[in-house]
Amino acid sequence: MIPEIVTPRLRLRGHRLEDFPASAAMWTVPSVTRFIGGRALSEEEVWARFLRYAGHWSLFGFGFWAIEELSGGGFVGEAGFAYFKREIQPPIPEIPEAGWVLVPRVHGRGYATEALGAALEWGGKHLPSTSTACMIHPENHASIRLAVKCGFQRSCQTSYKGEPTLIFTRELS
Repeated sequence: MIPEIVTPRLRLRGHRLEDFPASAAMWTVPSVTRFIGGRALSEEEVWARFLRYAGHWSLFGFGFWAIEELSGGGFVGEAGFAYFKREIQPPIPEIPEAGWVLVPRVHGRGYATEALGAALEWGGKHLPSTSTACMIHPENHASIRLAVKCGFQRSCQTSYKGEPTLIFTRELS
């Protein structure tokens, strides 16, 4: 049910139970969580996130993929789309929100660009919306560069859970 996307170096696929330890470990790394909530996630919180990924695919026909390297097959992150129903002003429109996160050992290799680009291409053909949004902390310069590189445009600055945040939107093609 969850489509698999293969890029030159990566495979985006549905999460498997055996991905959970690697996902849980990724969400405890300070450089990963610094701009996503600002703290390590507990195993319980990662489990809820993990189940949310599966639920999105089941309920909406889209969600987050696990990202693995083709050379070696190791888990390197997660990317995709979700309805997060965030309590934020101004509200993010009822459009899928894009997100991405990668393990630190692959930062700087262009994997995020490759994975997000593939996800956005898939989204342009399969999402129930003609646009998507993403939320980025203003100090997360790498994610801002990636979003702009992938066609997102800054739409506003606000705060979310007491932290400053930027909202970007992108038309899907």
